[in-house]
Amino acid sequence: MHSEEADATARDTLDTEFVHDFSWALKQMKQGKRIHRAGWNGKGMFAVLQKGYPQGIPCNKQTAEAWGLNEGDLFRCEPYMQLKMVNGSHSMWVPSVNDCLSNDWAIVE
Repeated sequence: MHSEEADATARDTLDTEFVHDFSWALKQMKQGKRIHRAGWNGKGMFAVLQKGYPQGIPCNKQTAEAWGLNEGDLFRCEPYMQLKMVNGSHSMWVPSVNDCLSNDWAIVE
């Protein structure tokens, strides 16, 4: 399906709960809510704000190897957004321009 057709289909099937912009969605994430867009094609996808570890956490073997640290060294991580993907895995997420300009955001209940 062409992206314009997909967008039209999403708009035609919007539930009234999908009427919020990204600034609203970001506020919801900051309050610990899971958010998603009606325009996302992937079933079960949602985004969250991970609060990170600003005070640090002991790093595991994989993190230590990736960063050239010793296992157990204190690893500090700033907050970041994360996306639950269709296949059930999770990934760091940066919203696209389309995500930021869309008005079809809602809270995952």
